[in-house]
Amino acid sequence: MRALIQRVTQAQVHVDGALVGQCGPGVLVLVCAMQGDGEALPAKLAAKISKLRIFKDEDGRMNRSLVDIGGEALVISQFTLAADTSRGNRPGFSTAAAPAEGERLYEAFAAELGKHVPTQTGRFGADMAVSLVNDGPVTIWLDTDT
Repeated sequence: MRALIQRVTQAQVHVDGALVGQCGPGVLVLVCAMQGDGEALPAKLAAKISKLRIFKDEDGRMNRSLVDIGGEALVISQFTLAADTSRGNRPGFSTAAAPAEGERLYEAFAAELGKHVPTQTGRFGADMAVSLVNDGPVTIWLDTDT
């Protein structure tokens, strides 16, 4: 699985003009299931993200986790994180999991993250309008393969 984590003061997602998910201070997580991702990866990724020390402590150092600050998460499915641009200018997405498998792993990831912090989601496969206020900015790329 791949994830792009953005530290935010707030984020929200709309589908067809309707608000479907939001979070206050915490993280916006764009997540993509890849071909061959196993059953253990959603829990592994959720635990990693909940423990990442990317929030400031009393000395202004990134030393606190999402759990430490009582933060929230907004999780958005993002198959384009699987983009392969090695063959020209049009990205290919063949390394992303098939839609049914991707949706299952995305939902499993959101549920696992919800065990650690309050978590809301977008809508898998929908045309979503995501807005956020990036805090820092702090943006972290995670790949369960590395």
